[in-house]
Amino acid sequence: MNNQQGSKRISSGVIAAVSAAVVLVGGGVAWLASNQPPTPIRPSQTITPRDPVQGQTPHVYWLKPRDTGLDLVPQPVEIAATQPNQVLERAFQALLAGPTEGTDSTTIPPETKLLGLKMENGEVHVNLSEDFTKGGGSTSMVGRIGQVIYTATTLDPNAKVYIEVEGEQLEFLGGEGVEVLQPLTRQSFEQNYPL
Repeated sequence: MNNQQGSKRISSGVIAAVSAAVVLVGGGVAWLASNQPPTPIRPSQTITPRDPVQGQTPHVYWLKPRDTGLDLVPQPVEIAATQPNQVLERAFQALLAGPTEGTDSTTIPPETKLLGLKMENGEVHVNLSEDFTKGGGSTSMVGRIGQVIYTATTLDPNAKVYIEVEGEQLEFLGGEGVEVLQPLTRQSFEQNYPL
């Protein structure tokens, strides 16, 4: 019986040899991995910027009812784009598609289309289809102006926003004629357009 037990044991020399081989192979793999050149990014790859401009994630702004009016509430959006103009265009596409969940809402008519967007020198020019001007009272109009201003300034909160409809600068919005004092900023919106 003693002979059977002895045959099941592995000698300490074999264990030491296997351990040394594992350490050598692991060290060699680690050395190879650390000395490989970085993988270049091919032009066809899309980079998803976490913080595309000024360390911020882009947001789309929705309206949330409160007792005495509406609040503009941000929703972060995941956008695969490399340039600020592309980021804003995709944010506006998400805004115009409308909210997908929760109690947030929009007063922007669902038929509204983004016809153009340009961001440069601290200004954002947003060109929307004529559908943007249709339907709703003054609260609805003010809400949609706020949604456009805040979404347009998601990358630069101090930017000046110009809203155009079919390529023409918007002066009045809706049947009640809400005057649109351009350029618009977050600060001027808070002062001139109470929600």
